[in-house]
Amino acid sequence: MALFFDQSWFDERLARQGKSRDDVAEALRLSREAVDEIFKDQRELSPNQVTMLARVIGAPLDEVVSRAGIATPMPPAVVPAAPENAVLLAKLEAVEQRLIRMERAIADMQSLILATRHDET
Repeated sequence: MALFFDQSWFDERLARQGKSRDDVAEALRLSREAVDEIFKDQRELSPNQVTMLARVIGAPLDEVVSRAGIATPMPPAVVPAAPENAVLLAKLEAVEQRLIRMERAIADMQSLILATRHDET
């Protein structure tokens, strides 16, 4: 386990995925500044954030925990789904991705509304 957050490893993984720290901020629902604090080992990750970070960078959960610093919690173990639940899990994942897209669209609309209000003043 790494003593400190392995910033270069995480940045390399992001680059391989064609993503940036801004993508991490969006996935974790944090500001870019908060993500930079995580990368500088000045802010702790929650178990949920560890899971999301692993998804964003496309890395195994245990390796993310290992490279995220000594205080990083391992998320609770997920029991592998039985084959009969695979369809249900796939649908659930599709719903989750749709919700993420909807939340982004709402945030974009809110930004446009605020920008319009500022332009009117």
